[in-house]
Amino acid sequence: MPPGILTLAADKATLSPANTGFILVCSALVMVMTPGLAFFYGGMVRVKSVLNMLMMSFISLGIVTILWVLYGFGLAFGTDKGGFIGWDGHFAGLSGIGLTQLWGTTTIPVYVFAVFQLMFAIITPALISGALADRVKFTAWALFIALWVTLVYFPVAHWVWADGGWLFNLGVIDFAGGTAVHINAGAAALGVILVVGKRIGFKKDPMRPHSLPLVMLGAGLLWFGWFGFNAGSWLGNDDGVGAVAFLNTQVATGAAMLGWLAYEKLRHGSFTTLGAASGAVAGLVAITPACGSVSPLGAIAIGVIAGVLCAMAVNLKYKLGYDDSLDVIGVHLVGGIAGSLLIGLFATGGVQSKAKGLFYGGGLDQLGKQTVGVVCVLLYSLVVSYVLAKAIDLVMGFRIDEDEEISGIDQAAHAETAYDFTGAGGGSAVRKGPALGEALTKKVDA
Repeated sequence: MPPGILTLAADKATLSPANTGFILVCSALVMVMTPGLAFFYGGMVRVKSVLNMLMMSFISLGIVTILWVLYGFGLAFGTDKGGFIGWDGHFAGLSGIGLTQLWGTTTIPVYVFAVFQLMFAIITPALISGALADRVKFTAWALFIALWVTLVYFPVAHWVWADGGWLFNLGVIDFAGGTAVHINAGAAALGVILVVGKRIGFKKDPMRPHSLPLVMLGAGLLWFGWFGFNAGSWLGNDDGVGAVAFLNTQVATGAAMLGWLAYEKLRHGSFTTLGAASGAVAGLVAITPACGSVSPLGAIAIGVIAGVLCAMAVNLKYKLGYDDSLDVIGVHLVGGIAGSLLIGLFATGGVQSKAKGLFYGGGLDQLGKQTVGVVCVLLYSLVVSYVLAKAIDLVMGFRIDEDEEISGIDQAAHAETAYDFTGAGGGSAVRKGPALGEALTKKVDA
């Protein structure tokens, strides 16, 4: 995501109502992705954990919004301090910003850029939650979100996207969040998993999705919102780059879904709805960093590669013994790595920048830069996330009691259940047998 669209020295940027409206719409689309993620994850857990899974995403909307206004925007996009963090006093509380004050050399106001970036900050910690289904305290999770965005997301966003950020200056390409969002969240998920451990019954009890229609609904909302996620990241609509990003998003997602399903058919003998939804999300993840630097043909290649790699990666948890409940590592970490590195092969040099990948005559230079970005973000997020989770576990305990996990985290944490199986519509009806006149009791479902 560029900090601003460059203009000619002789031209002074002026506020564009069209671009301003476009980015506001894109911001709303990205916001919808968090409820979409909640549905996607919520359908994949068992009935006794649905509400908790939904809440683990929804609470991010509250916590991160407040922290972003107070100091997050300043840390991520304030004046650079040594390449690793930013700060501007007038960004604290988003005060002292003019109504029509433009963001950098763009044609949109600072407020519009701030709210667009806020939606990225919200969904990133929500992504982590899928790895922790069924077993963590809600209060501990809420505290982790607050600490994690402060110490991990805000600094990494500065590294990757802010003018002066060290990875930005290095030339690492991340159009909309392959490193800052997906690798960041996937590595954090692994770090927390190492602290909280496995679910009771992992690899023994069936833990099948309770509602595949809900999974498909969530995947559809994510796909829909991702157009704002990617196309909006150019911060304008004047030069065609946003249109290429939009098209590549659709192309790679479709290709990844087909790649995942083909692997699934060959490996397991079936085309599953869960595979279709997961493959689509894998494609969305992989094309996120690359959508502004590759052609539609390159997007097809990235989608197919990511779909197959992520389909293979979700089985690693059974071989390596870590309990990534809903495959955050297999989809977001692996997909983010694949998309980020494949820029070094498929970048055409004719869209967002002149940087070319290996297959377009650019040699290994861009691949090397992408590798540095991937490795540094992964290691930083993994280590800091592990330390934060360990500290929370020592202070207040990160995991719920065993009895609560067995009976269901929804009742324990929220005093609610997702579905009422004993409501007013249920009951018993007594019928007379046609021959013997005996009473037969039949259960009538709601």
